[in-house]
This record gives sequence, C-alpha cells and structure tokens, in this order.
Amino acid sequence: MPGVFPWHLAVGHEGTPAYTVGGRRDVSGIVADSEGTEKMKIDTGLGMGSLDRVGEHARRAEELGFATLWSVEAQGTPFLPLAIAAVETERIELGTGIAVAFARSPMVHAMTAWDLHKASKGRFILGLGTQVKKHVERRFSAEFSPPGPRMRDMLLAIRHIWDAFDGKHKLSYKGKYYTHDYSNPFFTPGPTGYGQPKLMIAAVGPYMCRLAGEVCDGMEVHPFHTAKYFDEVILPNVQIGLAKAGRSLDDFEFTTSAFALVGTGEQQEKLAGLARQQIAFYGSTPAYKGVFEIEGWDDLQPQLANMVRKNEWGNMNNLISDEVMEKFTVRADFADLPNAINERFGSRAQRVGFYTPVIGSGLEEQYAKVVKALA
Repeated sequence: MPGVFPWHLAVGHEGTPAYTVGGRRDVSGIVADSEGTEKMKIDTGLGMGSLDRVGEHARRAEELGFATLWSVEAQGTPFLPLAIAAVETERIELGTGIAVAFARSPMVHAMTAWDLHKASKGRFILGLGTQVKKHVERRFSAEFSPPGPRMRDMLLAIRHIWDAFDGKHKLSYKGKYYTHDYSNPFFTPGPTGYGQPKLMIAAVGPYMCRLAGEVCDGMEVHPFHTAKYFDEVILPNVQIGLAKAGRSLDDFEFTTSAFALVGTGEQQEKLAGLARQQIAFYGSTPAYKGVFEIEGWDDLQPQLANMVRKNEWGNMNNLISDEVMEKFTVRADFADLPNAINERFGSRAQRVGFYTPVIGSGLEEQYAKVVKALA
C-alpha cells in the first residue's frame, strides 16, 4: 500500500532484549503558542509513481507549505527522486524515509548524501533503516546479521567519511564490519558549503533507540507505536544514548507519521479500514511485539503471526479491535485535525507526516490548512 512512510520496509529484528526505564520528556512547547515557541513541522512524502511526476509533486508539496518531502525505498531507489526534487525546489527539506542501510556500503551512502546535500543547498536528511533479514539477504544479496552492531558500525563509518570529505582528517576508518582507509584528492569531494547532512535511523526496539540517541541527529519513529510505548520505551532509551554521547534532547529530533482518519464519516471509515490492515500487518512482525505487550495485548502478535503462516491475510483485520485502533490512530475532521495532531504528538515529535499520500489525494488544500495551523 503506498504511503508516506512504508515502515514495514524499515526496521527488522534488532537482536536485543526489550526493557523499559523510567522518565518522560517535557516538550510541551514543540507546537507554537502566542509567544513564538518553536512550532511543529508537518511533512509529506513522494509516492511510488513515475519519476517524470516527481518535480511536479515536489513543487506542489513546497507550495502547500510542507516542511519535508520524504522518499522511500520500495519499488525503486529513494535517492533518484530526491535528486530531481533538489533542483526543482528551494525551501522544503528532502529526506530518505528510509533507505535500506545494508544494501549499500557506508561510502556509497556518504557520497550520495553529500551530492544531494550540495544539490539541495543544505536541505538533505539521510534516513536509514535495517529492513528485515529476508529482504537484505535474498533481495539485495547483502549481509544482515547482527543488525544492531552492523548499523552502529555503518553510522560511525558515514560520520568518519563525511569528516574526511570536510578535510578534518584522512580517511582511516576501521570497524568490525566496514573499513574505509584509502582515497586521494581526486576522489575526495571537499566541503559541501552547507555543512553535513542530517543523519537519522528508523527504530522500534531499545537497542536502535539508544543507537539513534548516541550517534544520530534524529530518529524516524515507526507509526506503529502508541503514546505509552513512546513514553516508556522509545524516549528513555534515546535519552540513554544521548547521555552516552554527552548530548541532550535539544540536540535531537523525532519524526513520525500518523495514521490520520480524516474527513467525513465515510472518508474516515475508508481510512480506518486501511489503517486497520496496516496495523494488523505490522503487528504480525515478531520485532514489534513489544508495542502490543506494553498495552497488555500479549497474545495479539502471536495470533496475527499465526494467521500470516496460514495465509489468512483477509481475516487479520478482525483481530484489530476499536480499542487497538484508538491507541494507534488519530481521528478527526479537517477542522479539528490540528488539535488532534497536537494532542497526540505535540509533546513527542518535532515532525509529523501523514501515513497516506497527500499529493494527488484531491484533499491538498484541506491538508494545507492543517500545515498552516501547526507550522
């Protein structure tokens, strides 16, 4: 199903036992008030259509006031559409949400991000995700395990390479999984003139959340999460990583997308059916079972996984109750959507997008009013 963030492509099993620590973030000022506090950024995404429409869609997203345009790795590379968008727009940020990390070497990621950051005049965000073992090994023919330590090595290598491009040191990275220790001036691009790109990863489990806090500029939070899971698992583990790196939440940015059930009653019910389908699909994944468990739905993931094994896809929606839907979705008409987004995400994320596509939906102007109200 096309969407802003097809997160089933993003994060696989992270190889780390789940645990919870206490604490809650006080960021009640993310959405602006009358005194000019920092406002929420509202994002959108490119679908998986033809490249010849990318320029048009990117310009339209910028015209509507969206803060960031995200491109996914699904039926094609996420980078090529953003190369088009980079030269067709002037203000909107551009990011991969996500690019499959292990499908490329750190050098390839670093060089591609460098080119896009320069072409966009400093507007590029490199967002990476592990994907899942089957895709990485059998579709991309690449190494996957262990995904957590391998991702850490990749991120550190990318940071090292960017510093080498900036002339801070020679290329001399030696990690457990990646080595980059040879180059010469002919192959070194030099500074972009706009600093380094932002670096983010998609995460669900504690290990990846801690890694994001330690090494990254931000984290792409899977839409398959509840407020309780964010407060009790995601946030405290990000804080552990930040503390390890001597940083604070002021140095970090959360971005996510919402299962927003908007419009009239009929429109809301149509979107609810699609959201129920996605929640059931994501919920069948063993790596995500902790999200259900923290809400007390311990049996739900095994039941959904069993239905997948039996190829009972059409019946999985029946296990997603209205109670589950309430925890994962935002339901409102367009007039009330800014308040609903603020209530659900205002104390948790600096950036929020919509899971279903906006550009081409026929509802662009209604969404633009939401963007204006929150941004």
